[in-house]
Amino acid sequence: MVMIAPSILSADFTRLGEEIRLAEEAGADMIHIDVMDGHFVPNISVGQEVVRGIRKATRLPFDVHLMIEDPDRYISDFVNAGADIITVHLEAAPHLHRTVQWIKESGKRAGVSINPATPVWSLENIISEVDIVLVMSVNPGFGGQDFIPESIEKIRTVKRMLRERGIEALVEVDGGVKISNAREVADAGADVLVMGSAFFNSEDYSEVVRRFRVENQVSP
Repeated sequence: MVMIAPSILSADFTRLGEEIRLAEEAGADMIHIDVMDGHFVPNISVGQEVVRGIRKATRLPFDVHLMIEDPDRYISDFVNAGADIITVHLEAAPHLHRTVQWIKESGKRAGVSINPATPVWSLENIISEVDIVLVMSVNPGFGGQDFIPESIEKIRTVKRMLRERGIEALVEVDGGVKISNAREVADAGADVLVMGSAFFNSEDYSEVVRRFRVENQVSP
């Protein structure tokens, strides 16, 4: 099953709770929350209090993507705020194995993300420990960027690595995913597609989900 995870980075923040409820009603599978610190990436977004505030807006899983330096400082905060999945960047976590174990010991699913220039082989010694591998298909920090075409082969390589090792982790793709390329991304091996501007900038969220499921022939 390929899942859709709308990214609230592109939502209308003046009515964020309503946007999330509409995404759930449209058929989204989870809500993707990009946390940026202005250091690891050149932008600042939301923190744990926003996550805590919007938790009551939906029962969908919260997929919290920490694009921050030294994520260990905030793992407990996001666990307590209501995150269901916490993903950290391989490039930002100096003690990655410990960080992943901490997330899992907190009862949450643990993900590891890699930037476009980070090679897949960097995951070699952590991939057996994670629940999700997040492949960034744009350079992180801003929404609305174009999908990097080379990401397709990278997705295939991650999926092949998981299959060869018998690991059941999901492959998530974040950046520039649209209806027009969703089928190609899913066929490459993606299990979760993060959609930001392609979802929240549309006039009809339900139509986005319908087209994703039907036109791209992606089973719900």
